[in-house]
Amino acid sequence: MKRIAPHGSLPYLWQFAAAALSLALLSGCGVLSTMGSPAPQPTFYSLAYMPGTVPDAAAPAAPRAAVTALTLIVSPSHAAAGFDSRRIMYLRQANQLEYFAHSEWIDTPARMLTPLIVSAVESSGTFRAVVQTPGAAAGEMRLDTEILRLQHEFLGTPSKVRFTLRAYLVESATRRVIAAREFDAVVSATSEDPSGGVVAASRAVKTVLDDLSAFCADAARSVRMDK
Repeated sequence: MKRIAPHGSLPYLWQFAAAALSLALLSGCGVLSTMGSPAPQPTFYSLAYMPGTVPDAAAPAAPRAAVTALTLIVSPSHAAAGFDSRRIMYLRQANQLEYFAHSEWIDTPARMLTPLIVSAVESSGTFRAVVQTPGAAAGEMRLDTEILRLQHEFLGTPSKVRFTLRAYLVESATRRVIAAREFDAVVSATSEDPSGGVVAASRAVKTVLDDLSAFCADAARSVRMDK
């Protein structure tokens, strides 16, 4: 027996189907719009080191450290866990590391730092040569370094960047540690964003590397005096 739909049910079904189709089309357009929008591109930053400013011609020249006959081998720098990637780390709470979503280092801080260390120590004029490994050159002393932290700290206003580096000077022939020291610099950020933090990071790196250069020079002179 053929069943007949109640009066008025067919128009209702057509209206329901049309509404469902409209919702499906709108949802599809939303998905296509989301899929079509490009993802934000990351901004890349690098660390920089300026050996120093040009002195005033009228000012007396500072005494230059005596050049030793030593060659310093600079080992590739390492980084503590959490600081061995290209992510730019920051803190909003103590001991809780986070990283910026769309801002990155162009390379890991350790790989960027090693050639900067070479430039800083070379600028002191203490060593006959400063050579970065790997390489075939041999030297009387070796410098090993480790980045303990490089972080943008939003724990107050203005925010600050902290850079901590541990350094060891080793006598190549005996593998004896001649000197060891931990360097730390804290610099206020120029603005409360990744860009301001990068500027502060480069200034903190300069402070630490200037101290590291003096540390290496003092150790080299001590070694020559002991011979």
